[in-house]
Amino acid sequence: MSVAIEPLEKKQAKSKPSKSKQVKIKQTSCVQKCSSIVRRDASVSEELQGSDLHPLLKKIYANRGVSSLKQVDYSLKDLLDYSLLKDIKTAADIVSDAIIQQKSILIVGDFDADGATSCALMMRALKALSLNNPGLDKVNYLVPNRFDFGYGLSPQIVDVAAGLSSQFQSPLESKPDLIITVDNGISSIDGVNRANELGIMVVITDHHLAGDTLPQAAAIVNPNQPGCAFPAKTIAGVGVAFYLMLAVRATLRSQSWFSRSGNNDKRPEPNMASYLDLVALGTVADVVPLDDNNRILVEYGLQRIRANKACAGINALLSIAGKSIAGCCAQDFGFIIGPRLNAAGRLDDMSIGIECLLSDDYDQAFNYATILNKMNQQRRQIEAEMLGQATALLEQQFNQLDNSGGIPKALALYDKQWHQGVVGLLASRIKEKYHRPVFAFADAGNGDIKGSGRSIPGLHMRNVLDAISKQHKNLIDKFGGHAMAAGLTMKQDKFALFQQAFNEQVSTILRPQDLDNISETDGCVAAEYMTIETSELFKMASPWGQLFPEPVFDDVFRVLNWRIVGEKHLKLDLSLEASGECYAAIAFNKTDVDLPAGDDCIRCVYRLDVNEFRGKRSLQLIVQHIEEAMVNG
Repeated sequence: MSVAIEPLEKKQAKSKPSKSKQVKIKQTSCVQKCSSIVRRDASVSEELQGSDLHPLLKKIYANRGVSSLKQVDYSLKDLLDYSLLKDIKTAADIVSDAIIQQKSILIVGDFDADGATSCALMMRALKALSLNNPGLDKVNYLVPNRFDFGYGLSPQIVDVAAGLSSQFQSPLESKPDLIITVDNGISSIDGVNRANELGIMVVITDHHLAGDTLPQAAAIVNPNQPGCAFPAKTIAGVGVAFYLMLAVRATLRSQSWFSRSGNNDKRPEPNMASYLDLVALGTVADVVPLDDNNRILVEYGLQRIRANKACAGINALLSIAGKSIAGCCAQDFGFIIGPRLNAAGRLDDMSIGIECLLSDDYDQAFNYATILNKMNQQRRQIEAEMLGQATALLEQQFNQLDNSGGIPKALALYDKQWHQGVVGLLASRIKEKYHRPVFAFADAGNGDIKGSGRSIPGLHMRNVLDAISKQHKNLIDKFGGHAMAAGLTMKQDKFALFQQAFNEQVSTILRPQDLDNISETDGCVAAEYMTIETSELFKMASPWGQLFPEPVFDDVFRVLNWRIVGEKHLKLDLSLEASGECYAAIAFNKTDVDLPAGDDCIRCVYRLDVNEFRGKRSLQLIVQHIEEAMVNG
């Protein structure tokens, strides 16, 4: 992220040494007090050591478990074989038959970025595979509005699709022959049963964890279902959808589908790599771990975007945010495009985001992107208000606790006024602030509340809900999710019981050290590598993301100047303690309260960034964590 940095103003009233005061103390004389910083220190393999990689990259890759150049030499031929996915042949046969027989297909998606990209990919791929087929217009999609239907393929959404709902009008001309779920369905037992009753075949594609009972679908493609040998269990929903489309293309190819068509012209065989921009976006935005397979998918998606071969919607979303298409990186998916897409599902209807990704007309896509951008601004305002309310509520509760008890091991919050679409973000912010697993709830009407949870390392959130549901019958109405994020629905009058049960269950799992908020870094950076060139090298070196984190470093600095900007960001002039070199820095969502009182020797966790202001580019440190470093006399 580039941030405009004006010349730093004079320091504000705080006990800091003047810039003219020369402070020359060796780095080894600075000792941390109760440091929460841990340096990764993996051994660099002989292969990496002897390579032409940048010296810092060798260590950074080693710290992320890379021992072979092949692991960072991304090639599509190294993607895992789709045939490893259980039931994928059956699913591909069903979908291929629907295409050939001109059956009507309905995609039922989810209301987040993974669901939106999954839906757009499936729509684009199915239409390309059906080209020159009179049944082309029989491919449609439907995304449940979270406020009316909730998550997944529910019986209600099946009735809407079939034109049987008296409350909601079906967007379809007739009942679909086949429903394909994307990024949902593994827990939709009742919804699949309803579809079966109506004679609608269902194929599920999902990546969420399976429950004790599976839906009675015609086929289930999900690496996390029992008996599936696909080794990359962390693939996103959009990745599963992509693999199914690979299998469908292979099935149609085996049936000579691409060598014949109704008008005697050879039917073109689509290039599935053309959809990797959508796969990359959905994978990073869903914060799934970037294992080897996911990094290949993301890297090739990034290459397509940088080569200006992405869909118009992705280009428009980058442009509306002022980001470079040629310089697009994985972080832009998580912090720029993903939130704008998600805003539609959080505040209104994800169909707006899907239409943006489906549009081939840039002007039309830009109009959708403009709407999404305004929604995101509104979402940020709502989130900020909710965070202020939640923080005040928690601090009030903490003040009433026995000092010896400390902060509870798990936090559950509810406010009737909170926005149902934003409680997941609220849970994430509270988790970041207090380093505790968190559930935040909002009113869902009819006495129900819906909660969204975020976890910390060491705690599997969905398993916690499963354990609670078995220990406390009828407490939770329904739940689902991943290790790090989950959701549930329950009655509002049972919230206090859930608070207690959640804290008790977490207390049996987490160890005291798990509650320490540790910042892992790649150590310090030699002065010769503290450059714009190094920052840009890191940006493009690899698709960084969950469990393959962007390079971050730590070192000891002297604070020369500081000031607050935008009421909540801390701009700093820092002098590196070891060399005396000075750097501009910014710490987002931090103020002078976060600066240790007294001594000016601080230890920072930071990453390298490039600041652009009035046509000038300069190195900037993005500070993620600050703690005191005491100077020994």
